[in-house]
Amino acid sequence: MKDNVITICWVVILALVLAILICPNSQRVFRELTIAYPYLMGLIKVGLLGTMGELLGGKIVTGKWKLSGIRLGERFLVWAFLGVVFTVVFPLFSFGTEGILSAGLIPGKGIPLLEAFWKSFFMNIVFAFPMMSFHRLTDTAIEQGGLFRAWNIPAAFRQIDWDNMFKIVGFACIWFWIPAQVVTFSLPPEFRVMSAALLAIALGIILGIAKKISLKNAQQV
Repeated sequence: MKDNVITICWVVILALVLAILICPNSQRVFRELTIAYPYLMGLIKVGLLGTMGELLGGKIVTGKWKLSGIRLGERFLVWAFLGVVFTVVFPLFSFGTEGILSAGLIPGKGIPLLEAFWKSFFMNIVFAFPMMSFHRLTDTAIEQGGLFRAWNIPAAFRQIDWDNMFKIVGFACIWFWIPAQVVTFSLPPEFRVMSAALLAIALGIILGIAKKISLKNAQQV
C-alpha cells in the first residue's frame, strides 16, 4: 500500500510539472522567473526532478520505493548543486559552440538542427561523463556515512564499479544523451535547464540500472 501511495505521489508531481510547462499562463510565469532568478530556479528544478529520478533509480535496484535511511536531504542538495552548475554549463557550451561555428572550425553555421547537435555533442563529450561520475562519487559518499564528514575521496573513488560506469553510463552519452540534448538545445535558453531537470529522471534510471548490474556482478564474484 505504501509503495502504491509513493508511486501515485511521484506521478502526480511529474504531471503537475508538465502541466506548468504546458499551460500558457503558468508557462509565462515560469519563463519570467527563470530569466529573473536563473540560479534559484535551476536549483529548484534539478533538485526536485533529479531527486525524483534518483528515487526511481533506487526502485529499479530494489524493486521498492525507499525514502527513509537514504539521507534524502543530502541527495537533494547534490542535485540542487548540479542545477546551479547546469545554469552555467548550458550557456557555456551554447556560446562556446557558436563561437567555433562562427570561426568556421566546424560546419553548420545557420542550420539550427546542426548547431543544436554540435552544442549537444561537445557538452556530452566534455561534461556529461565527469558530471555523472561526480554524482556516483557523492552517492557513494552518502551511502558510506554522509557528505558532511571527513570522507576518504580516493577510497570512495576506488569503490565505484568503473567497468559498468563506462559500459552503461558512458555509452549512454552517445546513444541517449547526445540526441536528447539536441532537443534541449533546440529550445529557448530559459527552458534548457528545465529540460535537463526532466532528463535527470532518465539519468536516475540509467544510474539505477548501472548500480543494479554492479551489485549483481559483485554477488556473483
